[in-house]
Amino acid sequence: MALFDRYLIVDWSAANAPKMGKDSIWVALCDGTELQWVRNLATRFEAMALVREVIADSLATRKRLFAGFDFAFGYPQGVAERISGAADWQSVWERFSALVSDNADNQSNTYETAGILNQTAFDGVVDGPFWGHPHQHGERYPGLAPTKPSHAFGMIREFRRVERVYKSAKSLWQMAGAGVVAAQSMTGIKHLQSLREDMALKDHIAVWPFETKFNDDLSKSVVIAEIYPSIFPIEQGDDEVKDAAQVRTVAQVFSQADAQDGFAYCLSCPEDLNGADRAVVEREEGWIVRAPKVQTTGLDYIRDPAEIYKQSFATVMREANLSSLPSDMREVAVRLIHSCGMIDVVDDIAFSTGAVKAGTAALKNGAPIICDVEMVRHGIIKRHLMHDNKLLCAIADEATRTLAGDMQNTRSAAAMDILKDHLGGAVVVIGNAPTALFRLLELIDDGAEKPALIIGMPVGFVGALESKEALIADSRGVPYIAVRGRRGGSAMASATLNALAGGLKGGL
Repeated sequence: MALFDRYLIVDWSAANAPKMGKDSIWVALCDGTELQWVRNLATRFEAMALVREVIADSLATRKRLFAGFDFAFGYPQGVAERISGAADWQSVWERFSALVSDNADNQSNTYETAGILNQTAFDGVVDGPFWGHPHQHGERYPGLAPTKPSHAFGMIREFRRVERVYKSAKSLWQMAGAGVVAAQSMTGIKHLQSLREDMALKDHIAVWPFETKFNDDLSKSVVIAEIYPSIFPIEQGDDEVKDAAQVRTVAQVFSQADAQDGFAYCLSCPEDLNGADRAVVEREEGWIVRAPKVQTTGLDYIRDPAEIYKQSFATVMREANLSSLPSDMREVAVRLIHSCGMIDVVDDIAFSTGAVKAGTAALKNGAPIICDVEMVRHGIIKRHLMHDNKLLCAIADEATRTLAGDMQNTRSAAAMDILKDHLGGAVVVIGNAPTALFRLLELIDDGAEKPALIIGMPVGFVGALESKEALIADSRGVPYIAVRGRRGGSAMASATLNALAGGLKGGL
């Protein structure tokens, strides 16, 4: 039996003026498994008027309603008490309701609010933790830095537990930039709190998972929850705005899952969320509604990213023999195996003593990361780079192309020359071009400053094996991690860097 009759999905917006089309507010409604409409609203006030209308109609017609909103409902453990004086989500919602203003023209004071909280609630944390505003605004917001502070997260967590599962989710502290959610979470919480304070509605609404304890108590007529549309595969029509496609897809997926008794899984507590962590999630952090475990149409496969990661890493740990590796290299090996799907690659891993320690120390000290090709750079998980590490790749520079012709060598090799002034103390990640690794060793021989670590994993049939053997035979005193033989590649090289920067504690 279905848990709900209707499914309302809202793609919120932090725009500071009325806006339609791309990157504005989109709302979709399914009644049963039938899509009723997809609408585009110019302001948050218009969107909430529509939400109230749907809620009122659902209550009047005795139809149970699930409403999903794509902004964060809570903050990392410990933040609630700093913001509100109490370690619970309700106090944060009440605090934002009082602090945040948002008028009918979509003008809000979220930047000002972030600056106030930085100065009052986080006075023990240097330069943060809220950060980011349009550069043209200058110093308009006291207490709010335009760029990410380097020491903002010494006393508090940057990410919630759920964001260690859904790794592509943005930080709740970044106020400006593409895809950010901090400002829209502030305004979103304010507007949802207004529903909870509405005398005609409040007794009928429960906030998931705080008040429902995941799916333990879904007795209220209206359940509102945090969603993350990016975890769903989206089929976008030729003339369809991506945001419209996302709300339509999520509404349809949830309604179809519920029709087949699969929505309870989406609202359930993850199996590996233990008692202590679950208590924190239900008290202050919140969670994201999971994708259905089984696709409701077409092929039968696991769609939940967290479950995929969990089973993948469990398989690697079960099947790979890591006993010959020191403990700090085992996380690197697991990442490498996961990136290529080959258990036996563990036998080809070569490394110098202390390589992992040298690499992690360099990253913590803000060392730049030099990549031989763009595919390596794009494979590095930027959210793991917590110390303003710059990602450098010069292969596409016009100067590189010219130099390659002069050198009569590849652009990958010439790119090492272009970036040689950045080599000192850097982490060099080579996942494609043997010539880049050969040239790096030549530059060190010619007196270039030594990197802190070389990740040498070029792939191919010409020079790949030989360049890595040259590194292993004489790394010029530079710590290294390599994969012997012809195997390698951008995915394996970036996976190694990701292991050093973020480990396996939150999945990928």
